[in-house]
This record gives sequence, structure tokens and C-alpha cells, in this order.
Amino acid sequence: MIPFVDLKAQYLSIKDEIDAAVFKALESTQFVLGSEVVALEEEFAHYCNADSGIAVNTGTSALHLALLAAGIGAGDEVITVPFTFVATTAAICYTGAKPVFVDIDPVSYTMDVTQIEAAITERTKAILPVHLYGQPADMEPILEIARRHGLVVIEDAAQAHRAEYKGQRVGSLGDIGCFSFYPGKNLGACGEGGMVVTSNPEYERKMRMLRDWGQEQKYHHLLKGYNYRMDGIQGAILRVKLRHLDKWTEARRTHAAQYDKLLASSEVSTPAVMPYSYHVYHVYAVRSPQRDWLQQILHKQGIQTGIHYPIPVHLQPAYAELGYQPGDFPHAERAAREVLSLPMYAELALNQLEVVSAVVRENLPCMNWQKVG
Repeated sequence: MIPFVDLKAQYLSIKDEIDAAVFKALESTQFVLGSEVVALEEEFAHYCNADSGIAVNTGTSALHLALLAAGIGAGDEVITVPFTFVATTAAICYTGAKPVFVDIDPVSYTMDVTQIEAAITERTKAILPVHLYGQPADMEPILEIARRHGLVVIEDAAQAHRAEYKGQRVGSLGDIGCFSFYPGKNLGACGEGGMVVTSNPEYERKMRMLRDWGQEQKYHHLLKGYNYRMDGIQGAILRVKLRHLDKWTEARRTHAAQYDKLLASSEVSTPAVMPYSYHVYHVYAVRSPQRDWLQQILHKQGIQTGIHYPIPVHLQPAYAELGYQPGDFPHAERAAREVLSLPMYAELALNQLEVVSAVVRENLPCMNWQKVG
């Protein structure tokens, strides 16, 4: 069996550090927020080249707070993409605002910047690009459009810890950056967790209150807030893992380069790296019109895979009220039918990469098929 991701292998590689951090947090009895979370906020914000970090309980909460801090509410519109995890859209809906989709670029899978201006109306308040699979969206034109129209830019960086756009870390490019620490992420907690980073002091102040019942001091509630606080133990664990993130990122990039080489003679299309991008490969998503068949073959050979994502958000029954139809976003819909995520984690061994690639090559040899990109 070759797992899609191996969290146990990661834990065992740093077991002594994790165990010591957990015991220290237990002995401190600072189980909600506390000194470990404060330290994580400072260290992660610095890592992202942002002034402040606000630790929360999930990446979804990070998105929700970012939107609320930016003043997004009922009647507003937020431009985003349909090819993403559903939390991107859900967080917009939590505020009472309406998600407005634009299609993705078929090569990068991130927001097609040429479609943004046509989607802007008098109700538009923000643009929410998604740094999908570990690759940044094309932020320069997004920021330029936002400046001209007076819009806030909120980065969904849930899959892009350590990724860079033209040499600048994601999360610090827009007004607010949102990260998830779900266990399978490049920087994952042993449970749930999230972080918002910003260099805007007003946004910071508002989000700190909102994550803790809207209080600026205990029992003094200035806003109608939420219980979005991070656990102290998760803060301690993430501080340990953050120290290893650069090393793990380079391992992922090395694995991706090896996959690229080994799959060059196959029919699948391998991930494109945009010229502005430092890709961190949260997932390594290949692409083929025969995706479902290939996944079945790999499964029979004991190789776990994933599909990120099989149904774009605009076609999910939960969001039917938005009024979109099949064919509205053809690039997102085609990607949803064709992408397949191969095993990807820092601890993957070369022989495992070779086995996965050999199964793909043997079953989908290079033919006269036009690869995407």
C-alpha cells in the first residue's frame, strides 16, 4: 500500500519534539489560546511577512473572520472561483453576502484574471482568489483591479503555506490572508486549526475580538462574536512543525520534479508551474480524460489517490440557489472531470514515486493526445 498521505510517518520523524511540546502545554494548563498560541501567531505572521497573525480553530473560521473584518455582509458580492473546496464559498455565505464566480485559468487552475472586471457590480466588495494545490493565483493583476475599484483582496491560502508569488510569501500579498492547519495540509495540526494574517491593525483588532465572542476584555462584548479560538495544544504542535516546514516543502518540490520526469513519457498532463510561482505542491494533481479509469487501476495496485475536486461548487446541490448551470464555467468543469491527485508528502520514498509513476506509464502510455497547457 502506498498511502495518499502518511501522517504517521511525519509524526514519527519528529515524535520527541511533538511529545515534549504537548506535555509542556498540558502542564501549563493553557488549553484555550495561551502563550503557545500567542507565540505561534507571532512566528507564523513573521514567516508570511505580515505584521499580525490571529489563530483560530479552522481555516473556514479564518475566511469567515476575514470577510467580516472587511465589512462584508448581507447584500454584498464577493468574486471567487468555483474550483475550490466548498469552504471558500461557505464562508462568503456565512456573512450573508453572495459568491460571484469567475472561471479558472485551465493551466494554473487559479482565478482567470481576465474575467474579473466583467463580474464586478456596484455590490462587489471583495475579490477572494484561491491559491490552489499550492500554487499562487496571479496576484498582480488582481491587486491592480482591486485598487481601481476600491475592493478588498482576501487570499485563500489554505493549501499554500510557504508558497511565493514573484518572491513574496502568499498571505501578505492582499489585505488579509487565510490559512488552514487541517492535519493533511503542508503545515497541519493534530486536529483542526487555522490562521489569519494581516498588516492592517484595524482588521487585526476586529478579528481578535470576533474569534473570542466579540470581547476586547473578559465579559466586555463590543461585537457579536464567535467561539473560534485555537486550542493551546494545537498551538504548541504547530510551533514545532513550523520549524520543519522549509525542509518539508523542499522535499515536496523534489518529489514533484521526480514525478515530472518519470511521467514525461505518459499520457497524463503534469502540473504546470507558472513563471511567477514558487509552487509548494499541497497536492500533485495530474490530468487525464481517463481519470476515473486510471484511479481504479491505481487503487487495484494498492496506490491511494484523491480527487480535488470532483464537482465544482457552482454545481453542488447545496448552492443551487446561486443560479448557475452546467457549462457556465467550462474550464472548472473540465478540470473537475480530469484531475487526479497522486501520493504527495515529504516522507515519500523514491521507490514509491517510481512505483506510482510506472503504473501510470504502463496503463496510459504517451499517445497522440493533446496535453492541457
